[in-house]
Amino acid sequence: MNLSEQLRQTAVTYPDKLAYIFDHQAVTYENLDHKVSTFAANLSSEGIQKGDHVALILGNSPEFLIGYYGALRAGAVVIPINPIYTPDEIGYLLHNGDVKAIVTLEQALPLVEKMSHQLPDISLVAYTGTGVEEKTISNTKLKPFTRLVEESGHPVPNVSIEDDDLAVILYTSGTTGQPKGAMLSHLNLFSNASDTGAYLQISSEDVVITALPMFHVFCMTVSMNAPLISGGTILILPKFSPQEVFRVSEKYKATIFAGVPTMYNFLYQYPEGRAEYFQHIRLCISGGSSMPVALLHRFEEKFNVRISEGYGLSEAAPVTTFNPLDRPRKAGSIGMNITNVSNKVVDELGQELPVGTVGELAVKGPNVMKGYYKMPEDTAVTIKEGWLFTGDLAKMDEEGYFYIVDRKKDMVIVGGYNVYPREVEEVLYQHPAIVEAAVVGVPDPNFGEAVQAFVVLKESVTEDEVLKHCSEHLAKYKCPTIVEFIEELPKNTTGKILRKALRKQINV
Repeated sequence: MNLSEQLRQTAVTYPDKLAYIFDHQAVTYENLDHKVSTFAANLSSEGIQKGDHVALILGNSPEFLIGYYGALRAGAVVIPINPIYTPDEIGYLLHNGDVKAIVTLEQALPLVEKMSHQLPDISLVAYTGTGVEEKTISNTKLKPFTRLVEESGHPVPNVSIEDDDLAVILYTSGTTGQPKGAMLSHLNLFSNASDTGAYLQISSEDVVITALPMFHVFCMTVSMNAPLISGGTILILPKFSPQEVFRVSEKYKATIFAGVPTMYNFLYQYPEGRAEYFQHIRLCISGGSSMPVALLHRFEEKFNVRISEGYGLSEAAPVTTFNPLDRPRKAGSIGMNITNVSNKVVDELGQELPVGTVGELAVKGPNVMKGYYKMPEDTAVTIKEGWLFTGDLAKMDEEGYFYIVDRKKDMVIVGGYNVYPREVEEVLYQHPAIVEAAVVGVPDPNFGEAVQAFVVLKESVTEDEVLKHCSEHLAKYKCPTIVEFIEELPKNTTGKILRKALRKQINV
């Protein structure tokens, strides 16, 4: 079984049920499946064959959904790309990803035309928007996306898709060097969507707010694939907006919201936000980065909902743990193993560590990627004997709940003592004047490194007051030596705070 085939079966089971709502469009499963098949047929007629790579340079939209499932149905490999990337970043991904076709915004056509001589293998560019012009630049056809989802008389390609066939390449942002392409098979994606959906009890009755970026794996699995293979309805928002989240939640009686901690913070801080807007929400899902415990409790109290925090990474399609729904939720924990996935905490030699000991989190299951595209050495370092080494520091308690301590690379060493930024950030978030906080290590002539905090305030407070607050809750070596007040913390498109950008800011 694969995602495309499951969508077809869902359309047979629930033909008249709404698959998605976008703006004023409400589209049934039968209609969506028809568009997907037509797009697949037209891709095939344009020469896109099984195994060819199709880039989706799109934001949240029906075109992304149709392009994604249509390319998979044609046997192609999908490469989702953030549309706000720079030309250089997009060019690298298109070239490194050996892309043959692109689905993108009409506004991006000048960029595509400019790159055409550098990317001779791209034979088709389908663009969304109101344009109707077809033309050819070098060997590349430019066609309106609408024409590729219209009837064409071409048959749907009869492609045999195996579980191990490559389905999606997700380029990770990477901490050093160029992004790496995590190769996810059809089994990786389908199993994780199915197992996550079963673990979170996602059903045809659910209405899911899809506000995370669809090109990001968190949204792709939790807010798109899992609901669609279950017969649920997704509410596609072009971008995250507290006002829009509350509006669609109330109007369409949404039952699930998935977001990253910064989204929850924005929703919590939104002046007009009221619990009644979330009265039908049965589950809030948080991932992408650790949620401050203080924020979790405040949000749950204000909106009368339960937040289930989980963990995942692109290389695992992505979900490996979630707080279970049938037993107590533990604040600060990423939960337990989801169905069919195993996690363990290991030392530098890969040996499993005792309960409560901090080590690297390793993951095993049908969701673990095939490897990094064209990077066998990196693959061999990351996957050993079927275990994916995540680079995240974690610990496990006696009941099998896991806790992310921090990224291995983010740990600060002060005079030989390990300081985990998350522990310091948790204390900062407890201060009533602080809205957001992030901690990084800075060079120190005496101790090797020291702790520096960046904070965003909602009311006036001095550096001394913040330092005093920290000293009341943390050992001296863990306390920040510098507190810098800034207007906004740098974040990526999913809302994850970028410590790397803060380090660069210090070095300027």
